[in-house]
Amino acid sequence: MAKAKKNIEQEAFTPEQLEKLENKGDKDVQLQRQKESLFDRYSAKRDSKDIAKEVKWKRRAGVALIIAVLVLLLLWIISWLLTTVGDLVIEVENGAAKKGITISENVDGSDPTLKLTAGAVEEVTNITYDWLPLNELDAEGVAGEHNGKNYLAYTFYLTNNGSETLDYNSKLVITGVAKSADEAMRVMIYKNGEPTVYAKENMDKSPLEELVNFEFVDDEIICNTESTGLKPGDVDKYTIVTWIEGNDPECIDDIMGGFVKMVWFFNVDGEQL
Repeated sequence: MAKAKKNIEQEAFTPEQLEKLENKGDKDVQLQRQKESLFDRYSAKRDSKDIAKEVKWKRRAGVALIIAVLVLLLLWIISWLLTTVGDLVIEVENGAAKKGITISENVDGSDPTLKLTAGAVEEVTNITYDWLPLNELDAEGVAGEHNGKNYLAYTFYLTNNGSETLDYNSKLVITGVAKSADEAMRVMIYKNGEPTVYAKENMDKSPLEELVNFEFVDDEIICNTESTGLKPGDVDKYTIVTWIEGNDPECIDDIMGGFVKMVWFFNVDGEQL
């Protein structure tokens, strides 16, 4: 016997039920959108903070890099000064170099160059002219640095390697002073065996003692000289000796630990020195 089909009647939504269902869907969608919106806002905020931190870090890294470069540059300059600039530097200027002027520590002028450096004299105390070994300072064959315990001595040879007879100038300039050590300093320059002594003028030692031939030109320039008629192949021998003169009125305790640095320029006559 066949069973009768069960008649299932689907109940229709009432308007009130439909409205509730739609409202519920809208709320779910709105809630989901709110969550997404909150997440988006949070992500944007987080991204901006990360970007700000990255920018700040890059700025700090850039500043640190610049500081490091400046420190390294300063260390390099100090190192360069200590290794290439002593108490005395002798330099041939461009004008003289173009004409063929060179300098050398060798008697025969071999290994010519345009720049020479004399090292510092450590722990200098005052001495007097009579204490200097005068027979050794400009002796035949002496060359290069031959400092004594309390004085600087340096000999070099200037050669005309050009093709014409030249007149040239030289200027010895003070480039650095500590504790007014130059007030009591003496500079003796031998040119081809003939010595000339320079000292700084001071009211307490005026007129200058008989030993001194010339006073400094000014506070910076020790001497400014001219030489004429240097023929091709000719050589001029120079020896410079500096010391702190114990008999100078300015030789007082206050200058202890001081120093004087000098540069000696050579150029041909008529060229800018």
